Order: sequence, then C-alpha cells, then structure tokens
Amino acid sequence: MNNLFPRIADKTGVLGSILGAMSCGACFPALASLGSALGLGFLSQYEGLFITTLIPLFAGVALVANALGWFRHRNLLRSVLGMIGPVIVLASTQLFMGQPWNEDLLYVGMALMVAVSLWDIFGRRNPSCDAPACDLAPKA
Repeated sequence: MNNLFPRIADKTGVLGSILGAMSCGACFPALASLGSALGLGFLSQYEGLFITTLIPLFAGVALVANALGWFRHRNLLRSVLGMIGPVIVLASTQLFMGQPWNEDLLYVGMALMVAVSLWDIFGRRNPSCDAPACDLAPKA
C-alpha cells in the first residue's frame, strides 16, 4: 500500500501539470494548441488560476511523490531525474515567469516529468532486496 501512493501521485502530478499548461494559450502556445485540439479550449478563461496555482500544485505533488518513491526504487538516477522535472516546472512557474526563455524551461521540465513517468510505467523492474521481507521470499 505504501508503494501505491507515490506511484499514483507521480502520475497525477504529471498529468495535472500538462493539462494545466495545455489550457494556457497565451503562456504556452505549443501545449495550448494541443489542448485546444483535445477540446480543452474552454479552460482558457481560467488561465491565471492554472499558472499561479494548479501547475505549481501538481508539480509539487509530483516532486513529493518522486521523493517518496526513493523508498520504493532505491535507484539514485531515477529518483534524481524524477525530482528534477518538477523542480524545473516549479522554477518556471514561480521564479522565472516573464522571462523570454520561461516557456522553453517549462517544456523541458514537463518533458522530463513525462519521460520519467513513462520509465516508471514501462521500465524493467530491478527491485533491491534490502528489506526484511525479501528474506522471507521463496528462493527459486
């Protein structure tokens, strides 16, 4: 059960951040055009809410989920990459808003979040057996 929360929260954070960015046509035109094609154009009236609240909130959820995911993965590369994407998204929406390169920074952060999330879904499992429960597992 303790592995379920980080796994679901990570995917929720990634999906929420991307959907929030898709609804902001003025700030992120490339993602907004994709969002409009998917029928999310009606969300443009809430653009300010998405930029100031929802995208950082979902990126924060993904950051916490990836930090907690360390206890499940015990993989330094996966954990660090999983936390870098949300940090980049948070920096883009909180620290560097209004900079000419802000949009590119957000796209890099979101792409990294999606890539790590896909790695988590489709990647080969390599569990480390440091836990006491591994001693109880039947040997082949």
